[in-house]
Amino acid sequence: MSDHDNSRREFLQSSLAGAAALGLASLAGADDDDGSSKGLPTRPLGKTGVRVSILCLGGWHIGSIKSEKEAIKIMHAAIDEGMTFFDNAWDYHDGGSEIVMGKALAQGGKRQKVFLMTKNCARDAKTSQKHLEDSLRRLKTDVIDLWQFHEINYDNDPDWILERGVLAHALKAQKEGKVRFIGFTGHKSPHIHLKMLDKHAWDTVQMPINLCDYHYRSFVHQVVPVANRKGIGCIGMKSLGGGSNHRGRFIVEKLCTVDEARHYALSQDIASLVVGIDSMEVLKQDLATARSFKKLSKKEIEKLVAKVKAVATDGRHERFKSTQFFDGPYHRKQHGMTEADVNG
Repeated sequence: MSDHDNSRREFLQSSLAGAAALGLASLAGADDDDGSSKGLPTRPLGKTGVRVSILCLGGWHIGSIKSEKEAIKIMHAAIDEGMTFFDNAWDYHDGGSEIVMGKALAQGGKRQKVFLMTKNCARDAKTSQKHLEDSLRRLKTDVIDLWQFHEINYDNDPDWILERGVLAHALKAQKEGKVRFIGFTGHKSPHIHLKMLDKHAWDTVQMPINLCDYHYRSFVHQVVPVANRKGIGCIGMKSLGGGSNHRGRFIVEKLCTVDEARHYALSQDIASLVVGIDSMEVLKQDLATARSFKKLSKKEIEKLVAKVKAVATDGRHERFKSTQFFDGPYHRKQHGMTEADVNG
Protein backbone atom coordinates (compact mmCIF):
# COMPACT_ATOMS: atom_id res chain seq x y z
CA MET A 1 0.00 0.00 0.00
CA SER A 2 1.34 3.48 -0.93
CA ASP A 3 2.09 6.30 1.51
CA HIS A 4 -0.83 8.21 -0.04
CA ASP A 5 -3.21 5.31 0.65
CA ASN A 6 -1.97 5.03 4.24
CA SER A 7 -2.32 8.78 4.79
CA ARG A 8 -5.80 8.79 3.33
CA ARG A 9 -6.87 5.79 5.50
CA GLU A 10 -5.51 7.51 8.61
CA PHE A 11 -7.27 10.73 7.66
CA LEU A 12 -10.60 8.97 7.14
CA GLN A 13 -10.38 7.05 10.40
CA SER A 14 -9.48 10.18 12.35
CA SER A 15 -12.12 12.31 10.64
CA LEU A 16 -14.89 9.78 11.14
CA ALA A 17 -13.90 9.21 14.75
CA GLY A 18 -13.95 12.96 15.36
CA ALA A 19 -17.37 13.29 13.80
CA ALA A 20 -18.71 10.41 15.87
CA ALA A 21 -17.30 11.93 19.04
CA LEU A 22 -19.19 15.11 18.27
CA GLY A 23 -22.37 13.16 17.64
CA LEU A 24 -22.47 14.24 13.99
CA ALA A 25 -24.44 12.30 11.40
CA SER A 26 -22.89 12.52 7.93
CA LEU A 27 -25.20 14.50 5.64
CA ALA A 28 -28.24 13.68 7.76
CA GLY A 29 -31.03 16.11 7.09
CA ALA A 30 -28.96 18.43 4.88
CA ASP A 31 -31.18 20.60 2.69
CA ASP A 32 -28.70 20.50 -0.18
CA ASP A 33 -27.75 17.93 -2.79
CA ASP A 34 -25.60 15.58 -0.74
CA GLY A 35 -23.36 14.17 -3.47
CA SER A 36 -21.90 10.96 -2.08
CA SER A 37 -21.00 9.54 1.31
CA LYS A 38 -17.49 10.89 0.89
CA GLY A 39 -18.57 14.17 -0.62
CA LEU A 40 -20.00 17.39 0.76
CA PRO A 41 -23.42 18.92 0.13
CA THR A 42 -23.48 21.13 -2.96
CA ARG A 43 -25.49 24.14 -4.07
CA PRO A 44 -26.02 25.87 -7.42
CA LEU A 45 -23.66 28.78 -8.08
CA GLY A 46 -26.19 31.34 -9.25
CA LYS A 47 -27.07 31.12 -12.92
CA THR A 48 -23.79 29.47 -13.94
CA GLY A 49 -25.25 25.97 -14.14
CA VAL A 50 -22.46 24.73 -11.84
CA ARG A 51 -22.93 23.19 -8.40
CA VAL A 52 -20.20 23.78 -5.84
CA SER A 53 -19.41 22.31 -2.44
CA ILE A 54 -20.97 24.37 0.36
CA LEU A 55 -17.50 24.98 1.81
CA CYS A 56 -14.69 26.46 -0.28
CA LEU A 57 -11.03 25.99 0.66
CA GLY A 58 -9.51 29.43 1.23
CA GLY A 59 -6.31 30.28 -0.61
CA TRP A 60 -4.79 32.71 1.89
CA HIS A 61 -4.65 30.25 4.76
CA ILE A 62 -3.44 27.32 2.68
CA GLY A 63 -0.59 29.54 1.54
CA SER A 64 0.31 30.38 5.15
CA ILE A 65 1.30 26.80 5.97
CA LYS A 66 5.07 26.66 6.36
CA SER A 67 5.45 23.14 4.96
CA GLU A 68 4.61 22.97 1.26
CA LYS A 69 4.32 19.19 1.56
CA GLU A 70 1.75 19.53 4.34
CA ALA A 71 -0.25 22.15 2.41
CA ILE A 72 -0.43 19.83 -0.60
CA LYS A 73 -1.44 16.90 1.62
CA ILE A 74 -4.29 18.98 3.08
CA MET A 75 -5.50 20.05 -0.37
CA HIS A 76 -5.46 16.48 -1.65
CA ALA A 77 -7.41 15.31 1.41
CA ALA A 78 -9.95 18.12 0.90
CA ILE A 79 -10.52 17.10 -2.71
CA ASP A 80 -10.78 13.40 -1.85
CA GLU A 81 -13.39 14.24 0.79
CA GLY A 82 -15.52 16.42 -1.51
CA MET A 83 -14.37 19.98 -0.79
CA THR A 84 -13.87 20.70 -4.47
CA PHE A 85 -14.32 24.49 -4.61
CA PHE A 86 -10.91 26.18 -4.23
CA ASP A 87 -10.26 29.89 -3.64
CA ASN A 88 -7.13 31.93 -4.31
CA ALA A 89 -5.92 35.39 -5.36
CA TRP A 90 -3.03 36.84 -7.36
CA ASP A 91 -1.61 38.70 -4.35
CA TYR A 92 -1.92 36.04 -1.62
CA HIS A 93 1.54 35.62 -0.08
CA ASP A 94 3.05 37.39 -3.10
CA GLY A 95 1.88 34.60 -5.39
CA GLY A 96 2.95 31.81 -3.05
CA SER A 97 -0.59 30.60 -2.47
CA GLU A 98 -1.23 30.13 -6.18
CA ILE A 99 2.12 28.38 -6.65
CA VAL A 100 1.54 25.76 -3.94
CA MET A 101 -2.06 25.23 -5.05
CA GLY A 102 -0.88 24.78 -8.63
CA LYS A 103 1.55 22.08 -7.49
CA ALA A 104 -1.23 20.29 -5.60
CA LEU A 105 -3.66 20.40 -8.52
CA ALA A 106 -1.06 19.22 -11.03
CA GLN A 107 -0.81 15.85 -9.29
CA GLY A 108 -2.99 12.83 -9.98
CA GLY A 109 -5.63 14.57 -12.09
CA LYS A 110 -6.73 16.75 -9.14
CA ARG A 111 -7.27 19.83 -11.33
CA GLN A 112 -10.13 18.10 -13.15
CA LYS A 113 -11.93 17.54 -9.84
CA VAL A 114 -11.82 21.16 -8.66
CA PHE A 115 -13.86 24.27 -9.46
CA LEU A 116 -10.97 26.75 -9.30
CA MET A 117 -11.39 30.40 -8.39
CA THR A 118 -8.71 33.06 -8.21
CA LYS A 119 -8.79 36.84 -8.15
CA ASN A 120 -7.51 39.69 -10.26
CA CYS A 121 -6.01 42.58 -8.28
CA ALA A 122 -5.48 44.89 -11.27
CA ARG A 123 -7.30 48.14 -11.96
CA ASP A 124 -6.19 48.64 -15.59
CA ALA A 125 -6.30 46.42 -18.67
CA LYS A 126 -2.54 45.95 -19.14
CA THR A 127 -1.95 44.89 -15.54
CA SER A 128 -5.05 42.71 -15.67
CA GLN A 129 -3.51 40.78 -18.55
CA LYS A 130 -0.32 40.25 -16.52
CA HIS A 131 -2.26 39.07 -13.47
CA LEU A 132 -4.16 36.53 -15.56
CA GLU A 133 -0.97 35.20 -17.17
CA ASP A 134 0.70 34.96 -13.75
CA SER A 135 -2.26 33.11 -12.23
CA LEU A 136 -2.57 30.63 -15.10
CA ARG A 137 1.16 29.88 -14.91
CA ARG A 138 1.30 29.55 -11.12
CA LEU A 139 -1.85 27.42 -10.94
CA LYS A 140 -0.59 25.24 -13.81
CA THR A 141 -3.87 25.43 -15.69
CA ASP A 142 -5.21 26.64 -19.03
CA VAL A 143 -8.45 28.03 -17.62
CA ILE A 144 -9.68 29.70 -14.45
CA ASP A 145 -13.21 28.53 -13.62
CA LEU A 146 -14.07 31.73 -11.73
CA TRP A 147 -12.05 34.95 -11.97
CA GLN A 148 -13.12 37.62 -9.51
CA PHE A 149 -12.05 41.25 -9.18
CA HIS A 150 -10.41 41.34 -5.75
CA GLU A 151 -11.14 43.75 -2.90
CA ILE A 152 -13.64 46.14 -4.43
CA ASN A 153 -13.30 48.15 -1.23
CA TYR A 154 -13.11 51.76 -2.37
CA ASP A 155 -15.92 53.90 -3.74
CA ASN A 156 -14.11 54.52 -7.02
CA ASP A 157 -13.19 50.86 -7.65
CA PRO A 158 -16.42 50.13 -9.57
CA ASP A 159 -15.73 53.08 -11.86
CA TRP A 160 -12.11 52.04 -12.42
CA ILE A 161 -13.18 48.51 -13.39
CA LEU A 162 -15.12 49.93 -16.34
CA GLU A 163 -13.27 53.14 -17.18
CA ARG A 164 -9.80 51.58 -17.22
CA GLY A 165 -10.74 48.58 -19.37
CA VAL A 166 -10.42 45.86 -16.74
CA LEU A 167 -13.89 44.41 -17.31
CA ALA A 168 -13.38 44.58 -21.08
CA HIS A 169 -10.17 42.56 -20.68
CA ALA A 170 -11.91 39.98 -18.49
CA LEU A 171 -14.70 39.56 -21.05
CA LYS A 172 -12.08 39.11 -23.79
CA ALA A 173 -10.34 36.45 -21.70
CA GLN A 174 -13.69 34.75 -21.23
CA LYS A 175 -14.28 34.64 -25.00
CA GLU A 176 -10.80 33.19 -25.46
CA GLY A 177 -11.63 30.38 -23.03
CA LYS A 178 -9.10 31.41 -20.38
CA VAL A 179 -11.84 32.31 -17.90
CA ARG A 180 -15.24 30.65 -17.51
CA PHE A 181 -17.08 32.96 -15.11
CA ILE A 182 -16.51 36.49 -13.76
CA GLY A 183 -17.34 38.01 -10.39
CA PHE A 184 -16.03 40.35 -7.70
CA THR A 185 -15.24 40.41 -4.00
CA GLY A 186 -15.00 42.97 -1.23
CA HIS A 187 -15.31 43.29 2.53
CA LYS A 188 -15.83 47.02 3.03
CA SER A 189 -19.37 48.26 2.41
CA PRO A 190 -22.69 47.05 0.99
CA HIS A 191 -23.12 50.31 -0.94
CA ILE A 192 -19.95 49.61 -2.97
CA HIS A 193 -21.18 46.10 -3.76
CA LEU A 194 -24.55 47.48 -4.86
CA LYS A 195 -22.78 49.95 -7.13
CA MET A 196 -20.85 47.08 -8.71
CA LEU A 197 -24.01 45.03 -9.17
CA ASP A 198 -25.36 47.81 -11.39
CA LYS A 199 -22.27 47.78 -13.62
CA HIS A 200 -22.52 44.31 -15.18
CA ALA A 201 -24.40 41.00 -15.20
CA TRP A 202 -21.89 39.28 -12.91
CA ASP A 203 -21.79 35.53 -12.33
CA THR A 204 -20.76 35.77 -8.66
CA VAL A 205 -20.22 38.14 -5.76
CA GLN A 206 -18.25 37.43 -2.57
CA MET A 207 -18.81 39.20 0.76
CA PRO A 208 -18.65 38.89 4.57
CA ILE A 209 -21.43 36.70 5.97
CA ASN A 210 -21.39 36.37 9.75
CA LEU A 211 -23.34 36.88 12.97
CA CYS A 212 -22.10 40.45 13.53
CA ASP A 213 -22.82 41.42 9.91
CA TYR A 214 -26.50 40.93 10.72
CA HIS A 215 -26.33 44.11 12.83
CA TYR A 216 -23.64 46.27 11.18
CA ARG A 217 -23.35 47.51 7.57
CA SER A 218 -25.06 44.28 6.65
CA PHE A 219 -24.24 42.46 3.43
CA VAL A 220 -26.74 39.71 4.23
CA HIS A 221 -29.57 42.24 4.44
CA GLN A 222 -28.55 44.64 1.68
CA VAL A 223 -26.59 42.69 -0.94
CA VAL A 224 -27.61 39.02 -0.83
CA PRO A 225 -31.30 39.60 -1.74
CA VAL A 226 -30.38 41.85 -4.69
CA ALA A 227 -27.76 39.44 -6.00
CA ASN A 228 -30.09 36.46 -5.72
CA ARG A 229 -32.84 38.29 -7.61
CA LYS A 230 -30.33 38.81 -10.42
CA GLY A 231 -29.27 35.16 -10.42
CA ILE A 232 -25.79 36.02 -9.16
CA GLY A 233 -24.08 33.34 -7.07
CA CYS A 234 -23.33 34.60 -3.55
CA ILE A 235 -20.14 33.43 -1.86
CA GLY A 236 -19.65 34.07 1.86
CA MET A 237 -16.45 34.74 3.76
CA LYS A 238 -15.24 35.91 7.21
CA SER A 239 -17.82 33.80 9.05
CA LEU A 240 -15.50 33.83 12.09
CA GLY A 241 -14.68 37.52 11.71
CA GLY A 242 -11.40 36.56 10.05
CA GLY A 243 -8.99 33.70 10.76
CA SER A 244 -9.20 29.92 10.86
CA ASN A 245 -11.18 27.93 13.44
CA HIS A 246 -9.02 28.29 16.53
CA ARG A 247 -7.83 31.82 15.68
CA GLY A 248 -11.04 33.39 14.40
CA ARG A 249 -11.78 36.73 16.07
CA PHE A 250 -15.30 35.70 17.15
CA ILE A 251 -13.89 32.54 18.71
CA VAL A 252 -11.02 34.25 20.51
CA GLU A 253 -13.43 36.90 21.85
CA LYS A 254 -15.90 34.14 22.84
CA LEU A 255 -18.80 35.61 20.88
CA CYS A 256 -19.85 32.20 19.58
CA THR A 257 -18.56 28.74 18.74
CA VAL A 258 -17.14 27.72 15.38
CA ASP A 259 -20.17 25.51 14.80
CA GLU A 260 -22.60 28.36 15.54
CA ALA A 261 -20.73 30.72 13.21
CA ARG A 262 -20.54 28.23 10.34
CA HIS A 263 -24.17 27.11 10.68
CA TYR A 264 -25.41 30.72 10.74
CA ALA A 265 -23.49 31.57 7.56
CA LEU A 266 -24.55 28.39 5.74
CA SER A 267 -28.18 29.07 6.66
CA GLN A 268 -28.11 32.24 4.55
CA ASP A 269 -28.92 32.32 0.83
CA ILE A 270 -25.38 31.73 -0.34
CA ALA A 271 -23.88 29.13 -2.66
CA SER A 272 -20.72 28.47 -0.67
CA LEU A 273 -18.68 29.70 2.28
CA VAL A 274 -14.92 30.27 2.01
CA VAL A 275 -13.15 28.87 5.08
CA GLY A 276 -9.57 29.28 6.24
CA ILE A 277 -7.87 25.90 6.58
CA ASP A 278 -4.32 25.87 7.94
CA SER A 279 -4.07 22.36 9.36
CA MET A 280 -5.46 18.87 8.88
CA GLU A 281 -7.29 19.24 12.18
CA VAL A 282 -9.16 22.31 10.93
CA LEU A 283 -10.03 20.52 7.68
CA LYS A 284 -11.54 17.62 9.64
CA GLN A 285 -13.60 20.02 11.77
CA ASP A 286 -14.96 21.85 8.73
CA LEU A 287 -15.77 18.62 6.90
CA ALA A 288 -17.73 17.40 9.93
CA THR A 289 -19.59 20.72 10.15
CA ALA A 290 -20.55 20.63 6.47
CA ARG A 291 -21.73 17.03 6.63
CA SER A 292 -23.84 17.64 9.73
CA PHE A 293 -25.31 20.92 8.49
CA LYS A 294 -29.01 21.53 8.90
CA LYS A 295 -30.45 24.93 8.05
CA LEU A 296 -31.21 26.91 11.19
CA SER A 297 -34.79 27.92 11.85
CA LYS A 298 -35.79 31.59 12.01
CA LYS A 299 -36.04 31.28 15.79
CA GLU A 300 -32.57 29.75 16.06
CA ILE A 301 -31.08 32.54 13.94
CA GLU A 302 -32.82 35.19 16.03
CA LYS A 303 -31.38 33.66 19.19
CA LEU A 304 -27.84 33.64 17.80
CA VAL A 305 -27.88 37.22 16.48
CA ALA A 306 -29.40 38.45 19.75
CA LYS A 307 -26.48 36.84 21.57
CA VAL A 308 -23.94 39.10 19.79
CA LYS A 309 -26.01 42.28 19.33
CA ALA A 310 -24.49 44.22 22.23
CA VAL A 311 -20.99 44.00 20.73
CA ALA A 312 -21.94 43.89 17.04
CA THR A 313 -23.78 47.11 16.32
CA ASP A 314 -20.72 49.39 16.64
CA GLY A 315 -18.54 47.30 14.31
CA ARG A 316 -15.79 46.57 16.82
CA HIS A 317 -15.50 42.97 15.61
CA GLU A 318 -15.71 43.82 11.89
CA ARG A 319 -12.98 46.40 11.53
CA PHE A 320 -12.35 45.17 7.97
CA LYS A 321 -15.47 47.22 7.15
CA SER A 322 -14.47 50.46 8.84
CA THR A 323 -10.67 50.65 8.57
CA GLN A 324 -7.92 50.07 5.99
CA PHE A 325 -5.98 47.76 8.34
CA PHE A 326 -7.38 44.66 6.63
CA ASP A 327 -7.12 45.88 3.03
CA GLY A 328 -4.36 44.19 1.07
CA PRO A 329 -1.15 46.26 0.78
CA TYR A 330 -1.31 45.99 -3.01
CA HIS A 331 -4.71 47.65 -3.06
CA ARG A 332 -3.77 50.33 -0.56
CA LYS A 333 -0.87 51.30 -2.82
CA GLN A 334 -3.22 51.44 -5.82
CA HIS A 335 -5.12 54.15 -4.00
CA GLY A 336 -2.02 56.06 -3.01
CA MET A 337 -2.18 55.14 0.65
CA THR A 338 0.91 55.04 2.84
CA GLU A 339 1.32 53.32 6.19
CA ALA A 340 0.84 56.75 7.76
CA ASP A 341 -2.56 57.04 6.08
CA VAL A 342 -3.59 53.65 7.46
CA ASN A 343 -2.14 54.08 10.94
CA GLY A 344 -3.08 57.73 11.35
